[in-house]
Amino acid sequence: MSSDALPPLPENRIVVGCGMTAVDFLATVDGYPKPDEKVRTTSFKVQGGGNAGNALTCAARLGLKPKLISKVADDAQGKSILKELEADGVDTSFMVVSKGGSSTFSYVLVDSQTKTRTSIYTPGDPPLMPDDLSQSALLSAFDEARLVYFDGMSTETALFVAQEAARNNIPILVEAESPREGLDGLLKLADFAVCSKRFPQAWTQAPSIPSALVSILLRLPNINFVIVTLGEDGCLMLERSTNEDADIEERDVDSFLEFLYKGNDDSLAIPTCISSAVTKFRANGIGTICGRFFIGTAEKIPDSELIDTTGAGDAFIGAIMYAICANMVPEKMLPFAAQVAAAKCRALGARTGLPHRTDPRLASFLS
Repeated sequence: MSSDALPPLPENRIVVGCGMTAVDFLATVDGYPKPDEKVRTTSFKVQGGGNAGNALTCAARLGLKPKLISKVADDAQGKSILKELEADGVDTSFMVVSKGGSSTFSYVLVDSQTKTRTSIYTPGDPPLMPDDLSQSALLSAFDEARLVYFDGMSTETALFVAQEAARNNIPILVEAESPREGLDGLLKLADFAVCSKRFPQAWTQAPSIPSALVSILLRLPNINFVIVTLGEDGCLMLERSTNEDADIEERDVDSFLEFLYKGNDDSLAIPTCISSAVTKFRANGIGTICGRFFIGTAEKIPDSELIDTTGAGDAFIGAIMYAICANMVPEKMLPFAAQVAAAKCRALGARTGLPHRTDPRLASFLS
């Protein structure tokens, strides 16, 4: 698709990301090895990885202007990380390069039969610390930024950066994969949150995902919306409403979601979105929140085309960043992000399949 046929790019395309970037050593196998077993790879790739590095690469390919705050060593892997990011249009001038030490890397085994992947992660050393970043450098990174994204790693430094972003009134997007020390403080500053399937209940101790999302909005009054990604089952989003009209109907959140899911058309292969009206959602023993639920479906990828899910969540977040910059409504944002993630899954590695803005598969979602 030609760029002339696309809608204009967002007026403000500058986003800042803070988090992990790495090198991934990816090996495809016909089956995950048993203990003491040797298996032969069917394909192998060395490629950039890390949540923040992947998400910002996705954002760059979609037309945003991302700046990355992260840390690598001056080793061969660190140089490779920087070169790959720069080639994709990610601004690495705010990254810290340590003298000595080692850059972050992961071994990723992709099982071609079960379509699953197993990652063994080795953090870089020394880690990114607040003392690595001057206030002047942060202010320069934040210049004209529309959004700051945190992947939930290096929480001490992330909180330091987020506090500066909040002081400068820049909206904050936080990714929450699993509860970890320091993440609570980061979430309290967030305007938007994207969570893994396991996070909402693990963090809130709520009995279900819908009730956990209600709990998150009650515990984090600054959050505008929270999304939980559900893999092949798509995603679920709860958006806060400022409309506190006494006439708005109150519904039990779990029974309401059961009803809303019945409207989902399973025969559709492309990503879609089902939305509710503004409703008061009651989670027993937790509380009530006024808002709207959105059910986003995932693309039904033929088994022959599904190669690797590594980094699918990062691709989804990269597309969410674009959608926020473009002021997309949720009904458009969720299918768009799902389509970007699905494109990524058709190639080995977190970045190989990331689509560019001109990819014809995105045309109907951007128009």
